[in-house]
Amino acid sequence: MVFVDLLISTLTQGFIYALLSYGVFITYKILDFPDLTVDGSFPLGAAVTAVLLVNGMNPYLVLLISVAFGALAGLVTGFIHVRLGVRDLLAGIITMTALFSINLQIAGSNLAIERAVDTIFNAGPTMAVLGSMPLMFRKFVVALVLALVVKLLLDLYLKTKSGLLLRAVGDNSTLVTTLAKDKGTMKILGLVIANALVALCGSVVCQEQRAFSSTMGTGQVVFGLATVIIGTTLFRRFGFVKGTTAVLTGSIFYKICIQIAISMGLPANLLKLAMAALFLVVLVLGDKKRGGAENA
Repeated sequence: MVFVDLLISTLTQGFIYALLSYGVFITYKILDFPDLTVDGSFPLGAAVTAVLLVNGMNPYLVLLISVAFGALAGLVTGFIHVRLGVRDLLAGIITMTALFSINLQIAGSNLAIERAVDTIFNAGPTMAVLGSMPLMFRKFVVALVLALVVKLLLDLYLKTKSGLLLRAVGDNSTLVTTLAKDKGTMKILGLVIANALVALCGSVVCQEQRAFSSTMGTGQVVFGLATVIIGTTLFRRFGFVKGTTAVLTGSIFYKICIQIAISMGLPANLLKLAMAALFLVVLVLGDKKRGGAENA
């Protein structure tokens, strides 16, 4: 029974953080943009969520507002890079640094949400459908539905004309220009969508943990990159597997690896070190597989 509870909890975390991984997938794999805004937009979504929930706002509406704030963060990064001509990496660092102070102004360094406050996991509509389930299983189902709905919407968008242009920006930006489209505008759009998804993840995490911390965004970009690389590496030989499916799988796999390390006695204060080490291993193995395929 303990194993089942642990598995359900780990899968729930994998589904929730897949929302962040979708955002990193857009910037890293599609746009080829090293966006460090993630470490700021993730806690931004959580900060907005914590404040609005404490003030009695509907938790579902809070999700949408958090998405809007994340989109705004992506817009700022895109504007700094595209319109002001700042290098992509530096543009993300500037926005991330600014967001740290903004998050402190919104919610302080820490903010807890009382048990009496409704979240998406125990609000009326959720309880009407899943009320007979224990809280752990409700979290699992809600996280699964969110991850799948966002994945399907993202897949549909990437098939549209706008989505195809977005994909072309990273692969062949000259093609976008020849189609009389502004590649800079498409980059900004990609950053807006990506950080909106990251902020959505921060909002769901905040509601799941019932707490906000100003440091909760630290290392999230590393997690996102690792899940994207894990997923794309696992399914490298399977061209029919969509990128979003690979990323979702990578998120679950990463969370399982971390949970195994914790179960084996890894101290909590070494968790970030373990994440960095796992990321390094994934990068090295991925490069070796790529090199082997090219040599073959």
